[in-house]
Amino acid sequence: MSTRAQAARGYRLRPAARGARRRGAGRIQWDRVGRIALVLVLLLICISYVGPSLNFLDAWRDSKAETSSLAELRAENAKLEQRLGNLEGPDAAERGARKIGMVAPGEGAFVVRGLNR
Repeated sequence: MSTRAQAARGYRLRPAARGARRRGAGRIQWDRVGRIALVLVLLLICISYVGPSLNFLDAWRDSKAETSSLAELRAENAKLEQRLGNLEGPDAAERGARKIGMVAPGEGAFVVRGLNR
């Protein structure tokens, strides 16, 4: 039926009444659910990076400690190499014996006092 025909018969056109819009009870807000899911996924991803980051920091600290330990060991090695060079010479045994106060056969030991100022 056309609008004119309905008007002629006495029908009154009236817009349909809108029902009260219920919020939340019967309708799912998918955009909000999507945002919440996205935030949760991003939070889980961030949490998954915490463990490896802590392991990396521990390894970095350990490498710094090992580097300083390596420097100390290299210095000690240089001292020992120098001592080894001193002990391998032809007169090393004689120098060691004289250091502890021994004298060669036919030599006399002398003590000189008062040299310290």
